[in-house]
Amino acid sequence: MDRSSPPVLRVSNLCKSFGALRASDGIDLDVRTGEIHALIGPNGAGKTTAINQLSGELSPDQGEILFNGQNVTALPVQKRAQLGLARSYQITSIFPAFTAVENVAMAVQSKQGQNFRFWAKARADRARIDPAMTVLRRMGLENVAGAIAGELAHGQQRQLELAMALATQPKMLLLDEPMAGMGPEDSRRMTEILLPLKDHLSILLVEHDMDVVFALADRITVLVLGKAIATGTPQAIRNSPAVQAAYLGELR
Repeated sequence: MDRSSPPVLRVSNLCKSFGALRASDGIDLDVRTGEIHALIGPNGAGKTTAINQLSGELSPDQGEILFNGQNVTALPVQKRAQLGLARSYQITSIFPAFTAVENVAMAVQSKQGQNFRFWAKARADRARIDPAMTVLRRMGLENVAGAIAGELAHGQQRQLELAMALATQPKMLLLDEPMAGMGPEDSRRMTEILLPLKDHLSILLVEHDMDVVFALADRITVLVLGKAIATGTPQAIRNSPAVQAAYLGELR
């Protein structure tokens, strides 16, 4: 984690309301280069609303989002992705009828700026298949490269989704519940995959599994009712009376 350089992501006074519900209430947040920064909070805290604004799927009512020093507050999802801001979802988002390597090759193709219309030709293009296989090997999925993605085990599908995100060569990942639906062994495997990624990029992690959060995070921000009530190291967050009160002692 580089403390000397400017944050790769800086969020100031982020606000979003749905009617009378204040889902984001003046959130300030920064993610440093080479950092895994976890965003946690009780159900209904506003975590998904926040990450949807960061990815561009929701427009904030107020506030500013800077990515690598550039104001991206009004940019759409694709523009942010082109700048290097990639996202994975709480629900697995893959192309189930294609093979694992074809899924990743499509992500490579999107990074190269080509439309999926040309996919039939691209399926045999080594310029896409070779880098796709490199990413699959990095994820430990080379043995299922030719398998139909929809027939993979749930944990493998989540790993494949992450491989697709990495194939776009992002500068930062927004990970929304990457362990959702996983058993202990799959969660352990995903933790082992995620930890070394911060050598190459920054990660904002939304996750309910506190064991995973404390194993991965360099810093943690806690949301409660749309407000960021604390930011600090895992140990500082674990010992915070305000955070313990919000979680009813769950973090002890």
